[in-house]
Amino acid sequence: MSEETPPGLDPARLREHLDAERPGLVTGPLRAQLVEGGRSNLTYVVDDGTHRWVVRRPPLGHVLPTAHDMAREHTVISALGDTEVPVPPTVLLCTDESVLGAPFYVMDYVEGTPYRRRDQLEALGPDRTRRIAEAMIDTLARLHAVDYASVGLAEFGRPEGYLERQLRRWGKQLDASRSRDLPGIDTLRERLSKRLPTSSAPTIVHGDYRLDNLLVGADDEITAVLDWEMSTLGDPLTDVALLVAYTEGEALGDEISSVATAPGFPRIDDLVARYTATSGRDTSAMAWYLGFAFFKLAVILEGIYFRYRQGKTVGEGFDRLGASVAPLVARGNSVLKED
Repeated sequence: MSEETPPGLDPARLREHLDAERPGLVTGPLRAQLVEGGRSNLTYVVDDGTHRWVVRRPPLGHVLPTAHDMAREHTVISALGDTEVPVPPTVLLCTDESVLGAPFYVMDYVEGTPYRRRDQLEALGPDRTRRIAEAMIDTLARLHAVDYASVGLAEFGRPEGYLERQLRRWGKQLDASRSRDLPGIDTLRERLSKRLPTSSAPTIVHGDYRLDNLLVGADDEITAVLDWEMSTLGDPLTDVALLVAYTEGEALGDEISSVATAPGFPRIDDLVARYTATSGRDTSAMAWYLGFAFFKLAVILEGIYFRYRQGKTVGEGFDRLGASVAPLVARGNSVLKED
């Protein structure tokens, strides 16, 4: 399939819709290219020869309940547009599946680099690597400082009972994607259920916050936070813990992350300490949140691997994701045993 007609996006149909909903926005034939590396929702860069946009739509098959909600992504990005949290300006949301075969939304293209591998940061040197990691943490603290009611997100989620619901939700996601034996995952699930902490004051939660879901500009500042499909209102420490889990990913394989091993990248304790100082939040119960983060990450990867085995996932590297699930489960159990 050519670059102009990638799977899941028909440029001609998209052009027709944009011409009808935003007359004059597009000035020439559209070309579209799938952004490689996405593991869940599909992302495309679209251009008319003069301007560029980004289109987001769900994967081509096996969409789990409550996941891949385009309206949620569009809502939260639009709400954050006037805050200190950098997000791309939104163009439109389309829930008419006859256009592209699924709901989708369009946003402006933002310049920046999503750093995912050690070698990318090594090329920048240790000082820039440290600045980028610190900007990542500071941006997360700014997100958690947003008064969600004042930006129109008071009904975006139900903070009460958030941790209990999250544990149930990801347990159901696991059951929906379970196609093989996963030693230790039920033990981890039970341990988490028995040791639920008292939640921090609720905030907007990104749900999948990590360096490669951020765009970094030439000045090493964050130009955009991307991939809001799991966002809601809830406990901010779940974002911090998941970021740490991704940061530990080097020991679990490059399919998760390898940025933390780059020279200059802060140690995990330093990242948590910077967040604690910047946000003013109590992070003393981080062990439970880490255990949950490893559980959630294992379920996410198992779901992606499940779609890969069904032949319904676009991109490369999915065959290796299955091998990362067991180490994540083991790490989650280890964190809870050590606490």
